[in-house]
Amino acid sequence: MTRETPTAARRNPFRNPFSPEDSERHGIWHMLVARDSDAFAAGDWSLVEKDFAAELFEGITGDASDNPDHWKITYPTLDAYRDDWLRMAERFKKLPLAQCTHREFIYKLTRMDDVEIAGDRALCHKKFIADEPLTNGERHSVSCQTLYRLQRINGIWKIAGFIGYLPLPMGGAARRDVRTCRD
Repeated sequence: MTRETPTAARRNPFRNPFSPEDSERHGIWHMLVARDSDAFAAGDWSLVEKDFAAELFEGITGDASDNPDHWKITYPTLDAYRDDWLRMAERFKKLPLAQCTHREFIYKLTRMDDVEIAGDRALCHKKFIADEPLTNGERHSVSCQTLYRLQRINGIWKIAGFIGYLPLPMGGAARRDVRTCRD
């Protein structure tokens, strides 16, 4: 079992933090950050559809609670998640961003610097942090995180599920005046 966290200097959000020599993590970042961000900004599920192990998939939502007693299996199937993902992407595209495109914004707010690999399983820590000005003078603030569970199937990493929409940070210190990732 290995865990890798690259050093965080002032980052370029479009740059994969994992070296190409670390092909496993490099590829996982490309799937969970680059491809997912591009697909979400475009509202195009077909770009990520094959990244999932549909028969294994389940999505658990924390709904901004760090108390596991409040977490729910909101997405018992990949179809249920897809439908909500498309709804969220459509709403995201309507955000009146003042200083960047929606694609730039999704990259700016997304970080995934921690990928743990144990055999054919991986645990990926994806974080979403933003405080972006809107054209109406308001700000769009987000602070949440998702833990993705991946499984290598026939040599290819697939998303088996996630525990998402968790507060960032955990432990009661999360700001309550920011949106969760599903808001």
